[in-house]
Amino acid sequence: MSDSKSVSNTFAKDSIEAIQVSFEDKGYICNTHIATAIFLSQSLGKPILVEGPPGVGKTELAKATSEWMEKPLIRLQCYEGLDESKALYEWKYGKQLLYTQVLKDKLNSVVSKADTLESSIEKLDNFDDIFFSEKFLEPRPLLKAINSEEGAVLLIDEIDKSDDEFEAFLLEILSDYQVSIPEIGTIKGKVKPMVFLTSNNTREIGDALKRRCLHLYIPFPDSALEEKIIISRVPDIDNTLRKQLVSFVQDLRKLDLKKVPSVSETIDWAKALVLLNIKVLEPNLVRETLNVLLKFQSDIDASDPEIDSLIKTPNK
Repeated sequence: MSDSKSVSNTFAKDSIEAIQVSFEDKGYICNTHIATAIFLSQSLGKPILVEGPPGVGKTELAKATSEWMEKPLIRLQCYEGLDESKALYEWKYGKQLLYTQVLKDKLNSVVSKADTLESSIEKLDNFDDIFFSEKFLEPRPLLKAINSEEGAVLLIDEIDKSDDEFEAFLLEILSDYQVSIPEIGTIKGKVKPMVFLTSNNTREIGDALKRRCLHLYIPFPDSALEEKIIISRVPDIDNTLRKQLVSFVQDLRKLDLKKVPSVSETIDWAKALVLLNIKVLEPNLVRETLNVLLKFQSDIDASDPEIDSLIKTPNK
């Protein structure tokens, strides 16, 4: 019994390490915590609710998983007022209208072949069933992911921006990977999609939704991890500049700012400095490019007096 557990543990460890290596090859640097969540999601068939500050790589994780699994990424961007007609399906009203015009020309012949009023109504009802069939159904992201023949990666982005009603609507889909359409019935997926839900914590996610998901929190990276990310995304950056840049951003996040710089903004700043052929950070240069890191003028003004002290000299 202990031997089987040992084999199982070794398999899991090897699989998690393989995920880390594969993701790094795709340009996404993830730690063991993230790789473990991916492994468990695949093994258990459960969605992952990814929470954390904006810009730490939540959406990029879904994109990297799509590349790694070689399956299409289907994205649903959430917003206030989002309903099932935009998320699940809607009817092709234009096509229905066109077919209605065609049907008008045949109504007389259809009805004339009926012996009684009741049989006439039955014949017309048959046409009604055709209008509300899958031929006239326009699938939206959720239905596309469920119907995908070979599976897909479904990204439900910024779920915290949607309403409580939409969150409740997702429960059936995330539990059974099926949807109920009144005119057609229940549509169940053949291959479970791998599902990511992201949240920036602008509101509390309900317990019912959380129970259906694995939870993954991605914080801002530490210096070592952020350096690895910069190396992966901006390989041409000078080593000295990279260390200065990461140190500067790490300390900048400790200030009382309206919006601290995200990882994606750090990457943008690194790319901008390489484009400007910069090798070493200098106060005037930082002030000229700080708008790449900070998106509010009040934050730029607040950080200006601290810039000199935040820049570490190369020999340190």
